Amino acid sequence: MARAKEARDWAHGAIRGIGDSLYTPFSGDAGDDIDWDAYRTLVRYCVGDMGRQMLWCVSGLAEFWALTVDERKRLLEVAVTEARAINPDVVIQACTSATAAKDCLELTRHAQDVGADIVYIQTPVMETHGGEGVLNFFRYIADRTDIALGMFNSPSSGYVLTAEESARIAEEIPAVCATKEGAFRPANSRRLHELAPELLIWECDTTVYRAGWLRDGIVCSAQSGTAGYLFETPQRRLFTEYWNLVWEGKLIEAMDYARTTGMDRFELDRGNWYTCYPGRPEYFTHWGGAFKYAASVLGLPVGSHPESRPPQAVLPEAAKVQIREAYERLGLIDG
Repeated sequence: MARAKEARDWAHGAIRGIGDSLYTPFSGDAGDDIDWDAYRTLVRYCVGDMGRQMLWCVSGLAEFWALTVDERKRLLEVAVTEARAINPDVVIQACTSATAAKDCLELTRHAQDVGADIVYIQTPVMETHGGEGVLNFFRYIADRTDIALGMFNSPSSGYVLTAEESARIAEEIPAVCATKEGAFRPANSRRLHELAPELLIWECDTTVYRAGWLRDGIVCSAQSGTAGYLFETPQRRLFTEYWNLVWEGKLIEAMDYARTTGMDRFELDRGNWYTCYPGRPEYFTHWGGAFKYAASVLGLPVGSHPESRPPQAVLPEAAKVQIREAYERLGLIDG
């Protein structure tokens, strides 16, 4: 675990490689329970079978807003125990976002106690008074904990930090060492790098990596909170091979690889079900049912209740058909 004062030095050596974001497999009536065996299997699959360097735990893909504080704690504990039994050096990234700062503090202290390496806090999803409010939230947590912190700047929060607001948080909170820029506003990330070059940036708009931003030091050598295990299998490591080429600076080879293997087409074939609900197309979401259906297509366990908990909708049949057909075209499953 990185202590707050060591966070930035630690991050530059530790946050690299692929970090899978884990879904939560639900079971029971309306998904009121969690299938812990399925979750353990997922952790072992990512760290063992796929050899991931990092995990991203209890975040948007895990539907943190639909989990109790006790469930979130146990999910992190299980991930730490299972992952470290396979690879003691795996980097555990925990999301402790919560509506109430006191709940976020409780989760952050717990993450610190059970051995997480870094905590990411998504921009609060309710009643945020702009960048000043987010700064106040981070300061409240940082003053009461001693662990590396990261920002998670996602439009699903309802408020996206500007580069200037993020840079001010980094300036005033030394424990903040990294940010996941999930708003698909690369110009904002470029400006943030200019204002706070000490921050490690992961830009979710992956086209910037093809534009040489890694070589220029704007973004880091990591896919920190991605569902990489849904883009490949242990037998056909498309995602891993592609990103290894990018990180080696072989951009033309990487682009050729994505085109010839079908990776680029897969993005179009699959559609935007992971992050868009048709009834609210302007809103960025993390549709848990879509991620879990894709996982089930690849043979991963998703629990006896494969849908999301409320308030998310049931994944429609059209989405399932499109997702399955995309995997068939890519050749990861048989048609």
